[in-house]
Amino acid sequence: MKKIYKQLTQEQKARGVIFSSTLSKSTVEQEDDTIHEVTNRDRDGSRQITLLKDDKFFNDSPWKNNIIRQ
Repeated sequence: MKKIYKQLTQEQKARGVIFSSTLSKSTVEQEDDTIHEVTNRDRDGSRQITLLKDDKFFNDSPWKNNIIRQ
């Protein structure tokens, strides 16, 4: 699985998102991809970020990319 790092979108910043992770078959988010977000209101945000970055569980899955925005 390849990690692709990008900046948060303006819309995400406006909502208080500090981190997002998307497992995708493509190098860009697709409409049917599920985006996992961590906001500045989450109590265990640093733990969630650590877990979302650890994508080795998905190495044999159909997803080839973990698109990380921070």
